[in-house]
Amino acid sequence: MATIREVPGKVSRFERIGAHTHVKGLGLDENLNAIKVKDGMVGQEKAREAAGLVVKIIREGKLSGKCIILAGPPGTGKTAIAVGVSRELGANVPFIQMSGSEIYSSERKKTEVLIEAIRKCIGVEVHEMRKVYEGEVTNVDIVTAPHPYNPYQKVPESIRLTLKTTKQEKTIEAGETIAQQIIQQNISEGNVVQIDAETGRVVNLGLSLESAKGKKYDVDTRLKVPRPDGEVLKEREFVYMLTVADIDELNARSRAGGGFLSMFFGATETKEIDTEIRSAVDEQVKKLVDEGKGFIHPGVLFIDDSHLLDLEAFSFLGRAMESELVLIIILATNRGVARIRGTDVKSPLGFPLDLIDRAVIIATHEYDQESIKEILRIRSEEEKVQINKEALEKLTEVGTKSSLRYSVQLLSLAAQNAKAMKREKVDVEDVERVDKLFMDVGEAAEHLKKYEEKMMLH
Repeated sequence: MATIREVPGKVSRFERIGAHTHVKGLGLDENLNAIKVKDGMVGQEKAREAAGLVVKIIREGKLSGKCIILAGPPGTGKTAIAVGVSRELGANVPFIQMSGSEIYSSERKKTEVLIEAIRKCIGVEVHEMRKVYEGEVTNVDIVTAPHPYNPYQKVPESIRLTLKTTKQEKTIEAGETIAQQIIQQNISEGNVVQIDAETGRVVNLGLSLESAKGKKYDVDTRLKVPRPDGEVLKEREFVYMLTVADIDELNARSRAGGGFLSMFFGATETKEIDTEIRSAVDEQVKKLVDEGKGFIHPGVLFIDDSHLLDLEAFSFLGRAMESELVLIIILATNRGVARIRGTDVKSPLGFPLDLIDRAVIIATHEYDQESIKEILRIRSEEEKVQINKEALEKLTEVGTKSSLRYSVQLLSLAAQNAKAMKREKVDVEDVERVDKLFMDVGEAAEHLKKYEEKMMLH
């Protein structure tokens, strides 16, 4: 008998640390008061408390016809607050992040890009009760017949299956479709199967723990599951999570002749979906909700640099806010008084006044020194960077003088420098070296101004 032993070792996996990976919520207590440091959020207490109130009215379904505007200087946590709102609403809530420049395409209308993004943000939880045959296979008898075009080849004609649960054992007969699925999935005695009584779809759930095969091998790559309980024929509830955009695409492909499977087997993709299809989908979703078979999860559409949207896009968003399948629209901008794109009119934030009137505006402010220090400490933990106290103080000083984003970038660079110098912790020397090697925005501007005469002019 072969001897098997476990070899201890590190399991490496791909990790990508995003700019807001550490954000887990808005960091509020039960009274919606912001805690200085909580859920990966630091500072911006007023903005977080305002966002907490918005989350409250979203949960109560009272945000219809409104949107949220996050206004503040660059690098003041506008995106972090939008991510925090999404985290507070729950795991099933879709969150789509896009830039105002993404709506302009040579192949698609900007309104089409926007409506697709909006409908991707509306989650639909569908509950369906279906009759299924479920049990451990104890006997398989496949009846074959000569192939109609090749008498030397046999094809499955029908199948007789005996299924067993902890309570009952039942034999069923089925046609060639189910027989072919049983053969293709290599299902035999000992497997636990689930057969849809209406569609005939066969699912191999795994190997039964109580079967002879399940007890035979100590090391087996096959999934092992307990023998099902109850009756062989039973009703089971299936839950599907889709977005309204998914249902739009399914209906569009179905009308084009692709059907559901075309999503997986490469049918021609439609660039635009007809308005009639979307109206039919809306009615379908409303019917599911009215019958208690579906639940809507309104998601978050976050548009950063939203001052890049033009007047037509703003008008379209205003109309979308009044629809029955409403979502949460968060617009972020760092502009003061700016020209509305597509017009010669100047307006606060670069937005039309009628949109501003219908929005709740949350202001963000520049971080103080203590907040910058705490954010750098959280980022170092998230990036698994060990940094000593003096180096953290130096990075905080750089962030206060320049910007938070610049100091966060220097943190990663200083960690690489420490690694090259064979040091486990980031030292002040590492921070000072990378600060000399790289320039912030102000230094870059001064550098270019110094050689302005030698530069090419456009």
